[in-house]
Amino acid sequence: MPDALDASPYDALLLLSFGGPEGPDDVVPFLENVTRGRGIPKERLKEVGRHYFLFGGVSPINDQNRALLAALRKDFAEHGLDLPVYWGNRNWAPYLTDTLRGLVADGHRRVLVLATSAYASYSGCRQYRENLADALAALQADGLDLPRIDKLRHYFNHPGFVEPMIDGVLDALADLPEDVRDGAHIAFTTHSIPASAADTSGPEEAHGEGGAYVEQHLDVAQLIADAVRERTGVDHPWRLVYQSRSGAPHIPWLEPDICDHLEERHAAGVPAVVMAPIGFVSDHMEVRYDLDTEAKAKAEELGLPVRRSATVGADPRFAAAIRDLVLERAAAESGRGGTRCALGALGASHDVCPVGCCPARAPKPAAAGADSPYA
Repeated sequence: MPDALDASPYDALLLLSFGGPEGPDDVVPFLENVTRGRGIPKERLKEVGRHYFLFGGVSPINDQNRALLAALRKDFAEHGLDLPVYWGNRNWAPYLTDTLRGLVADGHRRVLVLATSAYASYSGCRQYRENLADALAALQADGLDLPRIDKLRHYFNHPGFVEPMIDGVLDALADLPEDVRDGAHIAFTTHSIPASAADTSGPEEAHGEGGAYVEQHLDVAQLIADAVRERTGVDHPWRLVYQSRSGAPHIPWLEPDICDHLEERHAAGVPAVVMAPIGFVSDHMEVRYDLDTEAKAKAEELGLPVRRSATVGADPRFAAAIRDLVLERAAAESGRGGTRCALGALGASHDVCPVGCCPARAPKPAAAGADSPYA
């Protein structure tokens, strides 16, 4: 048996994700959860949910989280890290509040949170923290003892997140016909967000054009492009592009859209494209539908060879990275010191989100940050 690793003061890890429907009857209720407070009619939600119905009403994200849970538990056990791993979702079962109730009932009082979002943004960080605050408020209303909640830092540039994506791009390039492979363009994709949200992403000193959200994605894209060049000897041109826009047409969102980009690259004479979804932890609906369905259909219409590289998912290197991040944060909290592992130009992200980081659309309490009411 390996020597026990010390995760103190933490006594549990919570995998916190978005959630998704698991059958046709779940689709509209799930979307009602996602859009609560916006007054969107049910008929409109049925239209919005059409891509879920194409997949039998089942989002792949829940099974992917189950696979990640299994990978984390296996890695922890094999390396002597005695830390139970729980799972809660923002918008579907298992719901975050129910999971926190279970954590408290099981006697846990110091909990680390792993969010399935690697980058800084309101929707990728602050909103998760707001959901945590809502759940803690519900526990407080029930008269339960509240656990101390901390959130793992952004892991976009951890080697265990980046290396699987490098391999995914290499595999996608190798799968292209040989006569177009060396001339292939790499389109690094991520979720489009409102330009105003991007500009205010990350700590206040990072605010500006695109904010930390764009800066972090560009850093990862450069890391992957450099690694591909070093391992193949070919310098592939690349660009960061966006997908999955859902906002009103009059509100500026990050561009270009992946389908528009495919048209532009084809018109420029590019012989092939690899779509690399670096903004997503796993192959959930935004990858399966927006890339594997819509973008590939656009490429077929153009006669443009495309391949889509794999996301990180439950890769053992990612599970090992989470173990590393858990031990890093535990050491910092207990004063044991230690190294902070990160690739690229930006270095390791902050442990605690500062005041003004990824500000809310409207003032709302958020846990696990410098402005948390549950410190």
